[in-house]
Amino acid sequence: MARVANVWKSVETTLVALPLAALLAAGGWAMAEPLGLPKVPVPADNPQSPEKIALGDKLFHDARFSIDGTVSCSTCHNDKKAFTDSPLRVSEGHHKLTGTRNAPSVINAAYYTSQFWDGRSISLEDQSQHPMVNPVEMGLPNHEPVLKIVREDPAYVEGFKKAFGKSGKDVTMDDVKKAIASFERTVISGDSPFDKWYFGGDRNAISDQAKRGFDLYVGQGRCVSCHAIEQTQALFTDNRFHNIGVGINRIQGDVPRLAAEFLKAKAAGASVDKTVLADPMVSELGRFAVTNSFDEIGAFKTTTLRNIAVTAPYMHDGSLKTLKDVVKHYNEGGKSPGDPTPVNPYLSGGIRPLDLKDQQIDDLVAFLETLTSPAYVTAQIK
Repeated sequence: MARVANVWKSVETTLVALPLAALLAAGGWAMAEPLGLPKVPVPADNPQSPEKIALGDKLFHDARFSIDGTVSCSTCHNDKKAFTDSPLRVSEGHHKLTGTRNAPSVINAAYYTSQFWDGRSISLEDQSQHPMVNPVEMGLPNHEPVLKIVREDPAYVEGFKKAFGKSGKDVTMDDVKKAIASFERTVISGDSPFDKWYFGGDRNAISDQAKRGFDLYVGQGRCVSCHAIEQTQALFTDNRFHNIGVGINRIQGDVPRLAAEFLKAKAAGASVDKTVLADPMVSELGRFAVTNSFDEIGAFKTTTLRNIAVTAPYMHDGSLKTLKDVVKHYNEGGKSPGDPTPVNPYLSGGIRPLDLKDQQIDDLVAFLETLTSPAYVTAQIK
């Protein structure tokens, strides 16, 4: 374990210092996974390659794929901000338009079994195409402008030829999606102080306060029930969806009407992707908007807790400003200041008051702060 940790520490230091293209040339993309993480799952129809990853990196950072030429994937998933747009509550798209959702980090998204807060995309490949044509994100009318650029820009012509052996009209959106997803699968991070302590056996890697916080995490706080830690790895997610009271508490009286109206609109052809980012109240329906299951009203994906200390604000709507606010929300049984009593009737089982004292809340926050990987300690939140 110690040997793996030392190897990856060197790799992460390199990740901060060198551009991706240089790493690919050195074969850095094929390095072993960092301490605390399993092997990255890669679909059989989209194997990793240095050429494909480099191409995906370029696509990810290209603002020409937006209607006003100002927004790229990296606008909302900024490398320097741990692949988020902190401290924005919800993301800003073209012409400063805002949607309804907080931008989750791309870091370790490769381990999710679905993408977006409501899981409406089944893969990184599928997810990558939607922001480009969402009216409040990148705003393109369709994907044709993207294809025109990648088929005609000399750098892309060369890149797609190297990565896929294609050029001209043979280059499709499927190729674009695969390249972006391939790059995103390289955005992983472990080797945090927690990993060094828990998996690497370094007793001094975290503070005594953080160790008390860990005991609460797996005990009284019950955080581990959803933010999983296993014997040899920790994704800090169960890849499931839960109603924890955020947002939905405040509109619970409107839910029957909203759900009925949404189902009617969806049956008539309304786009889930566009609707949930356009209507704040519909956004609160969560996973229900995808599955039509009343058991999933107000349910959102369990996101990883890795690098959580540098990715504020929190929750799908960015409504909780600090980690302490988050812990307090759970401590109150899924209720934040201003929420009505009682909490919404769709609340997931297991969400109930934790009876944590002030010192215990601080201890738990101290533990969460140990989950930041070395490469993101200096992530810029301004």
